[in-house]
Amino acid sequence: MRKSEILAAEAVSCLNKALCQLKDIWEEIGIPEDQRLQRTNVVKNHIKNLLDMMIKEEESLKAKLLTSIQTCRLEMEKLCLDLQIPLFEDEEGLSVLQQEKNICTQVEALVKEKTRRVHQLKALLEQDQDLCDILCSMPYGIPPDCVPSLEQLENFHQHIANQNEEKAQRYAEFMELKKQIILHMEELDRIPETSFEKDVVCEDEEAFCLSRDNITSLKLLLCQLEEHKAENEATCEALREKIQQLWDRLQTPQVEREALNEHMVSCRKRNLEALQVEVERLEELKLRNIRGVIDAIRSEIAVFWDKCFFSIDQRQAFVPYYCGDFNEELLALHDAEIQRLKRHYENHKGLFEGVQKWEENWRHFLELEKKATDPARFTNRGGNLLKEEKQRSELQKNLPKLEKKLKDHIDAWEEEHSQEFTVNGQKFLQYVAQQWELHQVEKEKEKLERHMKKSKQTEEDMLYGTTIRTPTKRRFVGTPTPNKTRKFNATSSLSSATSNSTMRSAYGGTVCHSPAPRIPLSANKAPAARTPGGGKPPHPRVQCCNKENKPQQKRDLSKATKSEIQHDFLNSTTANL
Repeated sequence: MRKSEILAAEAVSCLNKALCQLKDIWEEIGIPEDQRLQRTNVVKNHIKNLLDMMIKEEESLKAKLLTSIQTCRLEMEKLCLDLQIPLFEDEEGLSVLQQEKNICTQVEALVKEKTRRVHQLKALLEQDQDLCDILCSMPYGIPPDCVPSLEQLENFHQHIANQNEEKAQRYAEFMELKKQIILHMEELDRIPETSFEKDVVCEDEEAFCLSRDNITSLKLLLCQLEEHKAENEATCEALREKIQQLWDRLQTPQVEREALNEHMVSCRKRNLEALQVEVERLEELKLRNIRGVIDAIRSEIAVFWDKCFFSIDQRQAFVPYYCGDFNEELLALHDAEIQRLKRHYENHKGLFEGVQKWEENWRHFLELEKKATDPARFTNRGGNLLKEEKQRSELQKNLPKLEKKLKDHIDAWEEEHSQEFTVNGQKFLQYVAQQWELHQVEKEKEKLERHMKKSKQTEEDMLYGTTIRTPTKRRFVGTPTPNKTRKFNATSSLSSATSNSTMRSAYGGTVCHSPAPRIPLSANKAPAARTPGGGKPPHPRVQCCNKENKPQQKRDLSKATKSEIQHDFLNSTTANL
């Protein structure tokens, strides 16, 4: 049983007890029945009125609660519509009082959310307006008197973040552009002229409008200044080059050149003016020293002829080069020609440098080829022979590759310019083939000379005889030292007794002399007139030979000597290496 029901039962019991007490009192007093009835009716009416009043108050409270619920429900619907959220669903089985409490709490929460969103929107609108003023952009498209949704607020926040990022980027770009603009203006000795330039250079950075148009104008201004600076630099560089040429042609003293050092580096306005004044002065001086200037230009022309591999016909085509009548017209022709040659060289610099590289490699290759046939190369002690042979092999491999690369480059150039590329008056590949052919002819010529020298040496050996002595320096361990000298005739004994022993190569006819001076041939011929008893007895092999078999004997001795020479020569070469 509920407590309220217990209290109601107690109230009924109290009422019954009170009526009983009133009855007892009335009986003791002796109040008649009609008065008792009357008094009981008064008590009943009093209690009934009191209960009716209480019931009426409770019914009023109920009506008030229902009215409040209805009002809150309407307000909640409006708030949910403004906040763009779904309506709350009522829970079933709740009392009126609980319903009223719940709906009031929900309405209060919705009101707070609406207030928060409105304040947040207001703050975002203020930030957006500030950014729009700085960036000169359009405001964000949201009414200031609406209640934004969560998605709208999130998008607005992202927009503000993007705007701040754009502002930082434009500000950094503006500061960099301003720095470069001020630097270029200082280099050009220029002051701000227009109102925009004054705003950029003189005004505070925070006050500058960072609109896209202003950033574009800044870039355009910087581009104009850079072009102006580039024009000044190009003009100054051309003036410096011309001044240097005139100095060289006029043989200007170093002291006068150093006086202009300050203006030979910078490209400011005052530097440009000083360079122009110097050029005018040198031009006047050039006209007074026209012959020396023309000679200097001719020397420079000759250098570019060599760089461009001009043939004799191409050089002779410039007739003023050989003219002896020195005047301004001749000077102008030479100036025009040197400028043409410079342009020609610069336009085809890659080709000329490639041909120059081939010629350098070719000269180096010829030098190594020449060293390869030099007998003195075996006497080196620093490993140069191995290095030179390695270089020669590499050049022999790289030269054809370089020729092929140049051929492809030249073919593309000829196709582009519709003319032939010549080196010393002939096509490059013909020039290369001619060089190789001349090299082969030279090698054949050297080979023939060595063969003739060898034949001549062999004839001298067969006629006069020779003594072979293997070099004793730098022998390998275990190499036997010869203690006998082969003798071919009676005269060879004198050669073996002297200190100028010789060694002749069986292959190239090369003669390697000892440090002592060589005995004249007459010293070997003198003993031939002596009697056999007056000197050393001849070798038994010679004694057994008669006149009829002497020619055959000489040929056999020559063969034996040749094999021994080869053997000793190889031993000495191995020891030296």
